[in-house]
Amino acid sequence: MTEPGPTEWGRRPGVGPWQGPPPDDDRYDPTLLREGDTRNVVDAYRYWTREAIIADIDERRHSLHIAIENFGNDANIGSVVRTANAFAVDTVHIVGRRRWNRRGAMVTDRYQRLRHHDTTADLLAFAADAGLTVVAVDNVPGAARIEHASLPRTALMIFGQEGPGITDDAKAGAALTVSIAQFGSTRSINAAVAAGIAMHTWITQHADLSNAW
Repeated sequence: MTEPGPTEWGRRPGVGPWQGPPPDDDRYDPTLLREGDTRNVVDAYRYWTREAIIADIDERRHSLHIAIENFGNDANIGSVVRTANAFAVDTVHIVGRRRWNRRGAMVTDRYQRLRHHDTTADLLAFAADAGLTVVAVDNVPGAARIEHASLPRTALMIFGQEGPGITDDAKAGAALTVSIAQFGSTRSINAAVAAGIAMHTWITQHADLSNAW
């Protein structure tokens, strides 16, 4: 008889009620201390209020911004938000449609800064005002290999929607365009996967890994 797999364990994630005297710290949520904490958060944030978690992440955020164009109602945005939260990205910018499927975010959108822009031109204007260097991520002719590129520390990475890739406005406004090396038959990889690879590449170049969980 085989051991049950992860989908068969049936255990709720998280921790039960706090054991012992409650901590004398206003970062902790009395309800969570009493009832337990089953949220999708790292152990260091167990029992903390949402506001306390956000405040702590704000002290840890990196100078990397992420943007994804949403002119065709892209289903990848939730996954991009979840990954951006994992890497403590400063802000995720959504360009185009305001509505997007939050299921893939796994509730991380409650802790991640989000900002909407109606057009790519609006996004580029924001980047210029904020002093961010725009980096387009797309497999297009002339793009530099991200594996060899020196990514700017204060950067705004733009990702296009699934299929068409980044818009002409994004291409024209980018100071640098990078691509991810591929070796198989597919023309492109999933937009959310590409965003994760690109974010992690930036992390390996600029983040203090001693601060990672």
